[in-house]
Amino acid sequence: MNDRSAERVANVVLFVAASAAAFYILKTPSLRRAAFRFAAVALTGSIPAWFRQEIEAGWRQSGG
Repeated sequence: MNDRSAERVANVVLFVAASAAAFYILKTPSLRRAAFRFAAVALTGSIPAWFRQEIEAGWRQSGG
């Protein structure tokens, strides 16, 4: 097996595992609620903070 086919097999295995996990999480009500709460926190808290940090780092590197 060469590197390209090994990567392809690994990608398929990861896709199947992620799909199964997503199906199980969306099927189970308590996990679904927790996942949506986590997504809301990520979208409203950590992602904007990361963007702010990256913008500040770019500003400092540009000499501004």
